[in-house]
Amino acid sequence: MGYDDRKARDGGGSVFRTVGWMLTGGVMVAALLVGMEGWRMGDRVFSTVQKLFNPAQPAPKVDVQSVVVQQVQGVSELTTAIFTMQAVVPTSQNATVNGFVIGTTKLLYIAYGEVRAGVDLHSLTAANVQVTDNSIQIQLPPPQLLDRKIDVSRSNVYDYNRGTFGLGPDVAPELQALAQQEALTKIVEAACTDGVLEKANDRAKLVVTQMVTTAGYQNVTVVTQPPQPGTCPVVQPGK
Repeated sequence: MGYDDRKARDGGGSVFRTVGWMLTGGVMVAALLVGMEGWRMGDRVFSTVQKLFNPAQPAPKVDVQSVVVQQVQGVSELTTAIFTMQAVVPTSQNATVNGFVIGTTKLLYIAYGEVRAGVDLHSLTAANVQVTDNSIQIQLPPPQLLDRKIDVSRSNVYDYNRGTFGLGPDVAPELQALAQQEALTKIVEAACTDGVLEKANDRAKLVVTQMVTTAGYQNVTVVTQPPQPGTCPVVQPGK
């Protein structure tokens, strides 16, 4: 075989080798592209599965009504009006024999009493709070008498008398308890006549308005309610 034949053969082998390398390189590039596409697809599948099992959570919401209720309820019983009064109460009891009075015991009691009125904010619910844009309206519970008592440290028996011959019954504790009860009734009636519940309403409206406004709310409207029937005793005319 001559030189020219070997050269032609070697040249032909080089061409085949070159084509082979080109094919091999093409296969590698194709495989690389397929691998990259598969990786991208796998990443998309993973992201889809992740979103399926870990869905996006909605943005947190603030229940303004509940927040306001909790803030206001924290005050508990809001005492907004206090009525104090001194009452002089005479009491007496007879001693009898066969229906005839043989002696009378008298006790004069001076009582200092106190009546507290306000609103029980524990009964406030979300239904009592209306929110519209930047405005809040709160309806307070009806006012009530939160406490009534005789201040025994300031009260005392002014006079105790069993009569000229001491024939009246010795019933000082009983007459004192009766006097305290009667004094408390009179003081509560006087407080109601003086408008203690209306004053409690007015003061509660002011306090709650300031409280909610200080918390950052604007355009606050506080609505009060009239007292429930029977909250205050009915004072009989001429009593």
